Amino acid sequence: MTIPSRRTFAIISHPDAGKTTLTEKLLLEGGAIHLAGEVKARGANRRARSDWMKIEQQRGISVTSSVMTFERDGITFNLLDTPGHEDFSEDTYRTLTAVDSAVMVIDAAKGIEPQTRKLFEVCRLRNVPIITFVNKVDREGRDAFALLDEVADALALDVCPMSWPVGMGGEFEGIYDFARNRLRQPSGASKEFEGKEAFFSGIDDDALAGHLSAQGLARLREEAELAVGGYADFDLAAYRHGDLTPVYFGSALKLFGVTELIDALAAHAPPPRAQPAEPAPVEPENSEVTGFIFKVQANMDPQHRDRIAFMRLCSGKFRRGMKLTPSGSGKPIAVHSPILFFAQDREIADEAFPGDIIGIPNHGTLRVGDTLSEKAGVRFTGLPNFAPEILRRVALKDPTKTKQLRKALDDLSEEGVIQVFYPEIGSNWIVGVVGQLQLDVLISRLEAEYKVAAGLEASPFDTARWISGDDAAIRDLVSFNGANMAKDRDGNLVFMAKSAWDIGYQQERHPKVKFSATKER
Repeated sequence: MTIPSRRTFAIISHPDAGKTTLTEKLLLEGGAIHLAGEVKARGANRRARSDWMKIEQQRGISVTSSVMTFERDGITFNLLDTPGHEDFSEDTYRTLTAVDSAVMVIDAAKGIEPQTRKLFEVCRLRNVPIITFVNKVDREGRDAFALLDEVADALALDVCPMSWPVGMGGEFEGIYDFARNRLRQPSGASKEFEGKEAFFSGIDDDALAGHLSAQGLARLREEAELAVGGYADFDLAAYRHGDLTPVYFGSALKLFGVTELIDALAAHAPPPRAQPAEPAPVEPENSEVTGFIFKVQANMDPQHRDRIAFMRLCSGKFRRGMKLTPSGSGKPIAVHSPILFFAQDREIADEAFPGDIIGIPNHGTLRVGDTLSEKAGVRFTGLPNFAPEILRRVALKDPTKTKQLRKALDDLSEEGVIQVFYPEIGSNWIVGVVGQLQLDVLISRLEAEYKVAAGLEASPFDTARWISGDDAAIRDLVSFNGANMAKDRDGNLVFMAKSAWDIGYQQERHPKVKFSATKER
């Protein structure tokens, strides 16, 4: 089977580094949209196309992962826009299992920030290659060498500058592209890139003097010589193995460096890779259609109460209407209306290939972590649930809405927004999240989508651990800790701990029981 060219990538960053703006400009340059009006627009439109949830519009942040597809020069790009907020690390982790490479956005004034480092570590776990984009060079920022050194030291990566800023902030005169010996410069009062560019034989070309100030030219020549000589040369194998990051400087808002970034993804980013699975890794060239669900999103269209499962296609040629078997239920389902996405805009996908992300409308039959395949017996690995760091009881304001609350909590736990625990003793359901913002999303969506008014109360528990091991040892644990036991929505036994000390104490008392902070489906 001939696999069409695909580049499936995510954008990762700390909040406010400019990820949403870069996403929009990539779509603009890729031809997926014709006007970059969203970021500059007023009122309700002042948000990127990928941010659709009410709370996202109010706060100006991305808290869900959106999928956007565009084509350029014969290559299909599948862009997965991940939540930048630290509270959504679990959703982001699962999204990063579905990509073959990532673009790491860094604010030129701030450098490596905590969330950037966390997301990078997730990429490292899966050897996801990273291209670095240093954003906002049109504003005052840190020294370019200091930024490169920080990336190299903090992330233990070789760095290779592929372009260079001629000054920053008020002294910004453009971006020099080392590979093409091309200088792109701002135009007019807006200081945006509007096509003003020139090509040279190299940094020493005398013609550069006609394009830059004397100070800018001297700075560029001095810094470029140090940058090219002092850092690693680009090595495709080292990049794809996750050992080297090519670095591009630019300004997403002013359209500097965006085209170079798309060109780099086309030229260097890996096509679909083999995916970890049991009994053996799945190669994209395999003829059997396989994929896995990395995200479920309910109510993207609230008027239709829809539920979309996002599947990363890993092998085979998918055709509309074919039957696939989910690992969760084991019962084949016919996929009649597969969807390709551009944020909220959709179109029916008649076919799809490895690397593509398709949406499968369903009513609770598909869940995060499910493998779908033409034949049973394949299971993709590495999509875990994480132990929650915050636990709360849900308090209904209208007791007659109990049934609606149960439905809402089931839906949201299927999406991975929350986890729900049902205590063995007592009737108060407990929700678990990894960050405070997820609780805000929970309350917001309960009200907006399910018309359920609810509040949150303190829980006596601090965290949870999944239990496994010797049956007799588990019975012994349960007999002494009945009030601490619960089940998750899959019926798995969970120990609800009041503190980290409590976990350690129980582990000492019950050495044949495993207390796990992660659970794979």
